[in-house]
Amino acid sequence: MHIPDGFLSPPVWGSGWAAAAAFLGWGVHKTRQLLQEKMVPLMGVMCAFIFAAQMLNFPIMGGTSGHLLGGVLAAVLLGPWAASLVLACVLVIQCLVFQDGGLFVLGANIFNMAVMGTLGGYGLFRILFRLMPSSRGFTAAVAVAAWFSVVLASASCAIELALSGTARFGAVFAAMVGVHALIGIGEAFITMLVVEFVVKARPDLVYGLRAKNLS
Repeated sequence: MHIPDGFLSPPVWGSGWAAAAAFLGWGVHKTRQLLQEKMVPLMGVMCAFIFAAQMLNFPIMGGTSGHLLGGVLAAVLLGPWAASLVLACVLVIQCLVFQDGGLFVLGANIFNMAVMGTLGGYGLFRILFRLMPSSRGFTAAVAVAAWFSVVLASASCAIELALSGTARFGAVFAAMVGVHALIGIGEAFITMLVVEFVVKARPDLVYGLRAKNLS
């Protein structure tokens, strides 16, 4: 899902930079408002965890593999805006150090994964948790939202590729979303396990539970 340089047209990757900058700018503002002192080291730990976890691929089928996105995981634990900043930091490091994704299209990659995947996935989590306000409902909401975040990010990537004329919309959308729907299953499983562990150990650190209690 990390788009390399040359695959997006200048208008598309320019729009990606503009959209990413707007959302992350608002994310900085909201995080400053909501940030608790104990969250500062947690953001660093989460950034390191997601960065390391994304280095590990798990096999899917036909020689393809996937890795953790981590957007919903970070959002449920830290809040959606702090999570978007964490994911953006991970993507910047991956781009600059490991050339994972192009520099010109970095804004589009941030928009797809740190904005669409993270904020969109957390939005679905909140809706589902409101509909199922129980411990099992919480777990189900986390899993479904984590899966959805991967699919949504891949759909956004496919749309950008199609708008750039790199591939036909139908073909690239089916390929991207189809593969990432399978990758999303692994995302859901890993996210559910990690969140459940934190809930049992330190429920006070789980933003998703605090947000529910405050709503």
